[in-house]
Amino acid sequence: MKKEPCEQPMQKCEQPMQKCERPMQKKKFRLIMLLSLMLATGFMVISLTNYFVSRTALRTEIMDNQLPLISENIYSEIQQDLLRPILISSFMATDVFLREWVVAGEKDESRIVRYLKEIQDQYDTVTSFFVSENTKIYYQAQGILKTVSPDNERDIWYFRVKEMLSEYEINIDIDMANRDTMTVFINYRVYDHEGKYIGATGVGLTVSAVKEIIETYQEGYEAYDRKIYFVDQSGNILLHGSGLPEQTRRITDMEGLAPLASEILSTSKNSFTYRKDGRSFLLNTRYLSEFNWYLCVEQSESKALHRIFTLLIVNIGICILTMSVVLFLTHLAISAYHKKFEEMATLDKLTGLYNRQAFSILFKEMIKEVLRRFIPFSVIIMDIDHFKRVNDTHGHVAGDAVLRHVASLMRTLLRESDTVCRWGGEEFMILMKECRLNDAFIMAEKIRKSLEDNPCRWSGSDITVMVSLGVSQWNLLDDRDEDSIVTRADKALYMAKEGGRNRTVKLA
Repeated sequence: MKKEPCEQPMQKCEQPMQKCERPMQKKKFRLIMLLSLMLATGFMVISLTNYFVSRTALRTEIMDNQLPLISENIYSEIQQDLLRPILISSFMATDVFLREWVVAGEKDESRIVRYLKEIQDQYDTVTSFFVSENTKIYYQAQGILKTVSPDNERDIWYFRVKEMLSEYEINIDIDMANRDTMTVFINYRVYDHEGKYIGATGVGLTVSAVKEIIETYQEGYEAYDRKIYFVDQSGNILLHGSGLPEQTRRITDMEGLAPLASEILSTSKNSFTYRKDGRSFLLNTRYLSEFNWYLCVEQSESKALHRIFTLLIVNIGICILTMSVVLFLTHLAISAYHKKFEEMATLDKLTGLYNRQAFSILFKEMIKEVLRRFIPFSVIIMDIDHFKRVNDTHGHVAGDAVLRHVASLMRTLLRESDTVCRWGGEEFMILMKECRLNDAFIMAEKIRKSLEDNPCRWSGSDITVMVSLGVSQWNLLDDRDEDSIVTRADKALYMAKEGGRNRTVKLA
């Protein structure tokens, strides 16, 4: 019975104890979270340090050893295949028969034709030729092809060879005698016994024959995503394997490589790195003095780093498993911030234009500039006429296509200094900097007519797009915020709608 008073107080203390445990649990949780964060940070620092050190070492190995070795092998192979026709052309340029036949007045053309035919058959070239400086006649293994003229674009090569300082050139051009097949020509200058220039001779190889050499080496390294191509001193891509698109004609056309083009063609440096399509590429170049070409061998760093990256992923995976609670909480935090970021996004997802929130910010900045510099600007509000009818007739997907079509066409018509946004639904707002009312009206009419003349193509049918537009200019004396000018533009739009739609109304 004496214990009862003691039991009562003990029972009363349970609730305070539970209350005291809560802050302790929070402190414990915070401590565990802090320790987990420290362990995860240390683990990630070590993993990433190892990864970057390994990546640097591998990149050095590729740049200093692998790619130069490949370049050397390709150079040796190409050198053998291209030096042979160079030697043949050199032999032709110093051939006694050829020079004496020209000096003697080019009599009996059948003799030079037989000579060129023998050269072609004996050395298995696709063509052999001689162009006389005296008569400008183009002799070929099948006979006289034509008479060259400086006025003919396809004969420019000859007059370039005539004026060049070097003894020969390697030129890639179409062969008129071989159904316009793309051919590698060796154009060699010919002199008489007194050293006077008397014409150009040489042989040709099909580009496909040289490309086979490139493809052979490129396929051998396909697993490494390596590309091989030749570039002349002007940056033109002369020959390449299957990795490059056919429309790529200059290294300045290549994404990521364009900023390095001048450095590649003007320095002795032969190792470069650049980014393309979100990936890093390593490039080794070698100048081939015999051909005045650059041999370029590039490799994607991604595949080379795949094994190292896989190991990094495994390590990170272990960390993820051990720190699942931390990552879960981080996920919740990221989700919350992500939601805020989405609300703050500045672009309309459907059209890619600015949204209304972003436009309002830009508008306020414009007003500040106007009040500081006293420059004119105008506003255009545009609404698609009978847009609901489009959705009801063709469906909402077609309606979305119409909105994108309108946005795309406006981009092509407006200046870079103009700002356009999707104001809401089928309404668009255009802010025209340093533009007076009449000029803005002309642009609005241009937009309206262009949309009417260029229907939106959808599922095999054309959807005609007609719009109504309201135009207003900023009043330096009375306007102090965006509401006043927007209100006038909106009123002008209302008048355009009331006036029958598909028209533009302006209000000063």
